[in-house]
Amino acid sequence: MLEELRDLVARHAPTGLRTPVPGLLLSKVETSEPHHSLAEPLLVVMAQGGKRLLLGEQVHEYRAGQYLLVGTDLPVTGHFVGATPRTPALGMGLALRPAAIAPLLLEAPPGRLPRTPPSSPIAIGDTGPELLDAALRLVRLLDHPSDAAVLAPLVEREILWRLLTGPHGGLVRQIGVADSGLAHVGRAIRWIRDNYAEPMRIGELARSSGLSASAFHRHFRAVTAMSPLQFQKRIRLQEARSLLLADAGDVAGVGHLVGYDSPSQFNREYRRLFGAPPGQDAARLREAAASAGPQLP
Repeated sequence: MLEELRDLVARHAPTGLRTPVPGLLLSKVETSEPHHSLAEPLLVVMAQGGKRLLLGEQVHEYRAGQYLLVGTDLPVTGHFVGATPRTPALGMGLALRPAAIAPLLLEAPPGRLPRTPPSSPIAIGDTGPELLDAALRLVRLLDHPSDAAVLAPLVEREILWRLLTGPHGGLVRQIGVADSGLAHVGRAIRWIRDNYAEPMRIGELARSSGLSASAFHRHFRAVTAMSPLQFQKRIRLQEARSLLLADAGDVAGVGHLVGYDSPSQFNREYRRLFGAPPGQDAARLREAAASAGPQLP
């Protein structure tokens, strides 16, 4: 099954991540270049190769035959291990939608689903035969587009059930529960993501999350492995990198656009995160963009 999944991903991987099947993502990457991204709630099944992810000080690594679960929006840094044009990294992803998870929580027999809260917003596990079979059937629908509208929601439901009843079901459960700790922090994460250039008022974010300021800091760091200010800085710098990739001519203007009043501070923090000054980094990225390909976390 893993070999067939690998062949399907290699054949169908689009120029972007998204496919005609809603929620299904495919990735084919031919370089080990480090990649900074904002990961959303997602399942990734690696079909070929491996990837190493860095979230704050936490390192997560997964390889072919394993899956990655991401429980909320997180700024991560990663690189595919040993990916080349001859042996690209290949993977499929499925967006984890709270609206699809919540009904399964209501329909599950009492005591069937784990309630242990997750210790991390990222989890890695071995893809067992049932989960791999369901993931494979979802990707196969790309060869049968007329069937996808009817069958894709059924296969998605099966995949979510396999995850909910698996060893990391607690993480998936929290995605679907509106009053979970992950959901509370998730509201703050989405606000920072959508308003990254605005001043951040911790007290207001804590109140909107239904938490005290101290509890908010504690829950936020537990979910993201960063403080709220560190998270905002990471989002600002990653957005600046995207803007510079399109146009590296106005570095100071981009810094101001993402919330930096001081050009020197912007340059210093950008270089600390990405290893090169903004203009130089953007030029290098444009050279590598053609071979990098769309990437899953």
